[in-house]
Amino acid sequence: MLAARLLEGVSTWDFTGIGVATILYPEVSMSGAKKFTVAAAQIAPVFMDRAATIDKVCETLAEAAANGAKLVVFPEAIVPSYPDWVWVTPAMRADLHSSMYAEMLDQSVTVPGPDVDKLCRAAKKNKCYVVIGVNERNADASGTSLYNTLVYIDDKGKLMGIHRKLVPTAAERLVWTPGDGSTLEAYDTPYGKLGGLICWENYMPLARYAMYAQGVQVYVAATWDSADSWVATLRHIAKEGRLYVIGCCIAMRRDEIPDSYGFKSLYPPDGDWVNIGNSAIVGPDGDLLAGPVAAKEEILYAEIDLSRQLGSRYWLDAAGHYARPDVFQLTVNRHANAMIADASDPQAD
Repeated sequence: MLAARLLEGVSTWDFTGIGVATILYPEVSMSGAKKFTVAAAQIAPVFMDRAATIDKVCETLAEAAANGAKLVVFPEAIVPSYPDWVWVTPAMRADLHSSMYAEMLDQSVTVPGPDVDKLCRAAKKNKCYVVIGVNERNADASGTSLYNTLVYIDDKGKLMGIHRKLVPTAAERLVWTPGDGSTLEAYDTPYGKLGGLICWENYMPLARYAMYAQGVQVYVAATWDSADSWVATLRHIAKEGRLYVIGCCIAMRRDEIPDSYGFKSLYPPDGDWVNIGNSAIVGPDGDLLAGPVAAKEEILYAEIDLSRQLGSRYWLDAAGHYARPDVFQLTVNRHANAMIADASDPQAD
């Protein structure tokens, strides 16, 4: 029965009446472009300045598109910045944490909203798909909590969707609230199935498997992690998932944080870099196609060959012939954890 469904090309996502999806085998198509160029934009934000950072992103996007990129990936939380102060500021400094949180809220993004509209116009103008990390306000409720969010935009300037980080890591919980399964999505594009996870979500085996099972071919791993072990992680994901991985991180100097921010003094005074970047693009055999690039702002480019990606599944298909659904099954709760629900909504019962 399963073999017949695969041969017929029938999608095997099985949605139940309560919004839980049993992950089996997705449909994968070779329609569209087989070879194309992707880019990872390892740049710094204009620290805590949403408008200026978005302007810089749009300029970078135009440069990458002029060099042939059809998909451009930007780092985790680049708008208006990754909140690195949570790692260097003692928890007892509630005054500093509160003031930084207030400023982050003021400079964060509402999705959808005018800032996303500007990014959409830039994507359309440059005929590029864009994946970018932002700090997102919870505009559907209080408007004063923040998600760590990836925004997906197509080359026609349409907002395709978002992914909110499921679990903020350690001190990140001082700033970000967790996402939910409703944004654990992948997107059909002319350049293959596109999806991904944020930073240490990529160490969640079931979250990775959810991406593999949706047939992701081009996998985004936006991050703040710049360790050599992170590059090894990118290579592992590429080989495990037999897909292309675009790892993209902020590269930012200490001097790019204005002196007016008190936490700046907590960094070692002789350290030039707050984060060195270490972005990389990896092929489906775990081979480095571009990077890693460290201690400078740079756009990395690599050619994607979907024929190679699909051919690599001959050896290993983690959500296919290696999956053993008779032994293992994964269910994903796709209900949104709404802060406010109508009385008629089943979640309100």
